[in-house]
Amino acid sequence: MTEPHVAAAGTSPLGRTDLTGRDLFAAALTEAFEGLPDPADVVDAVYVGNQSESYEGQIMYGTLLAEWAGLRHVPAERVEGCAAAGAMALRHAVEDVRTGRRDAVLACGVEKMTAGGTGGATTALASAFDRALEARSGVTAPSQYALLARRYLHETEATERDLARIAVKNHANAVANPRAQFRREVDVETVLDSDYVAPPLKLYDCAPLTDGAAAVLVASDDVASTLPGGTVRVAGVAAGANNIAVAERNLSFVEGAHEVTTRAYADAGIDPADVDVAEVHDAFTVSEALLAEAAGLAPRGRGFESALPPAERSAGWTDTRLSTSGGLKARGHPIGATGLAQAVEVYEQLTGTATPERQVDDATTGLLINEGGVADAVTVAHVLAT
Repeated sequence: MTEPHVAAAGTSPLGRTDLTGRDLFAAALTEAFEGLPDPADVVDAVYVGNQSESYEGQIMYGTLLAEWAGLRHVPAERVEGCAAAGAMALRHAVEDVRTGRRDAVLACGVEKMTAGGTGGATTALASAFDRALEARSGVTAPSQYALLARRYLHETEATERDLARIAVKNHANAVANPRAQFRREVDVETVLDSDYVAPPLKLYDCAPLTDGAAAVLVASDDVASTLPGGTVRVAGVAAGANNIAVAERNLSFVEGAHEVTTRAYADAGIDPADVDVAEVHDAFTVSEALLAEAAGLAPRGRGFESALPPAERSAGWTDTRLSTSGGLKARGHPIGATGLAQAVEVYEQLTGTATPERQVDDATTGLLINEGGVADAVTVAHVLAT
């Protein structure tokens, strides 16, 4: 077995833009390969995370982005898992290198969400629900997550104000992230006074529509050692699919994410307490609370304390810093690229190249949790380490 490394990483600007998907990818690739050899001299294969062709009417993203990277005659595939597509692309790259099948693989993701407007994005996202039992009833992503949030508030001591604090924390983190879509702070009252999207979730509890791309080079020891710049090990990886319909699940505990992160920890040989930074799939504020608990970073029922400094959290919490990038909530959520944007953040944290205001001192281990569908219809987790 070959130990895979993240040897380079980059993103496009995240937010609303006139750039096409291929132009966003070009920006991410340019940042990732700055100071490195040309991709055609390094890359053996390409995996592209992409949620839906409905935004730009484009399929064949594997071939398209391989062409734009200057690659010819290499395997190039699009992978789909709704919002987990980016992490699935990364996992494929990691497994290719780990097994010795490839020496260097480009994992990338792209989504031009604003091309279809709010209505188009709502329809595209609803295609990730059970079509026969859920989507035809008219439910939307916010309404699905509102079910989880309402149950969570009912079963724990959490309040809407506690969820608002998560949004406030992530906006504050995004201020120090030059990639972030929303680089402005908000206060608790602003969050609480925003309109309900699906009670108890308000506008500021929800991640935005985002255009963006991300690119990560996964390389073997031999290749990584020849490249300039810092590298980090991919110490553990796991993935799993839970049932697709929300009504069939435990609404207050994300069982699928718990199973997957547990396996990723075992693969890496670590415990939750070893995780210094975690990028979790906070498509909605309640998601950060639920995933903190599922990943063993927080005791059951106390994940909503993720907005507090580690010293002020309940007993049983780890010292992990969550969503230092600003998370999906404020960094942005370019669906197919989100899992790779998480990897870019943790890569920078572990190589000490994050902006000083958000850099976590002495960070050596990071966790990525990327989900597709509603909550844990599919979950992918990676552990990165120095």
